[in-house]
Amino acid sequence: MEKTLTLNSNQEAIRLYGSLDENLRHAEEKFKVRLAARNDKLRIIGSKAGVEGAYRFFLNTLEAIRGGPGPAKHKEAGLKKKPARRESTYEPASEAVRFYHRGKSIRPHSVNQEHYLAAIRDHDVVICIGPAGTGKTYLAMAAALDHLKRKVVSRIVLTRPAVEAGENLGFLPGDLYAKVNPYLRPLYDALYDMMDYEEANRNLERGVIEVAPLAYMRGRTLNDSFVILDEGQNCTSTQVKMFLTRLGEASKTVLTGDVTQIDLPSAKQSGLIEAREILASIKGISICQLTETDVVRHPLVREIIAAYDRHQH
Repeated sequence: MEKTLTLNSNQEAIRLYGSLDENLRHAEEKFKVRLAARNDKLRIIGSKAGVEGAYRFFLNTLEAIRGGPGPAKHKEAGLKKKPARRESTYEPASEAVRFYHRGKSIRPHSVNQEHYLAAIRDHDVVICIGPAGTGKTYLAMAAALDHLKRKVVSRIVLTRPAVEAGENLGFLPGDLYAKVNPYLRPLYDALYDMMDYEEANRNLERGVIEVAPLAYMRGRTLNDSFVILDEGQNCTSTQVKMFLTRLGEASKTVLTGDVTQIDLPSAKQSGLIEAREILASIKGISICQLTETDVVRHPLVREIIAAYDRHQH
């Protein structure tokens, strides 16, 4: 048996399928069905009982998303209720720091985030330091895609140190792609959240968007590019210098990191911390600081960060 559920928009589909498609996986496991999700269509294939159960599950979830009578039925369908997120009421002063991808608005949710995006707009080199969940990489990715769509740059280069700082991949099984791919996954996740899967893969195949470990940056000159280095706290001073000196004509670069999560050996200083001190006075370089008040993940993330800060101090 087969049934199809039609959705009103990609944004509705994103909310229905859940974070990392968790609702799809839940339904497949609970109702023993096969799901085919494509754009605004969700096909449910399986036994009659399984298809009917999964269809009711998604219909109830969809009603809840649309503000209908879904929450009560949610429980019947087996969907665990999640803590409510804190919806930001902050509105940026300028439309220039608001982007639109896949039909949804991506905007800063705090003054610090607005300053961060303004710094990316106005500077060729931006260093952003802040704890997990403050949107360091996500907002940089939004800005990069906006630059690409407006043809301000011709390509995006995304990089991060593989296997934390050491880039010691030899002990991992598989070929080079299999070794480094898990460590680049967060960059792919941000990309796929803002660009259709097929379009993103076409751009990756054509080299318009490149995702690579930091070691691959050595010896290159990156012209007409928007370059993002994620997890910069796990780079040595030599690596950060190497990365920042790849900048070519008509390019921008953003270096992000969380200095509270450094995985370098104790004998090595984080290149991100050193860069913040060395480069602070150079005109054309902006250094931004985000805090736990800028966290836009689960509301508990902010509390966790604050608790660890109190414990350490």
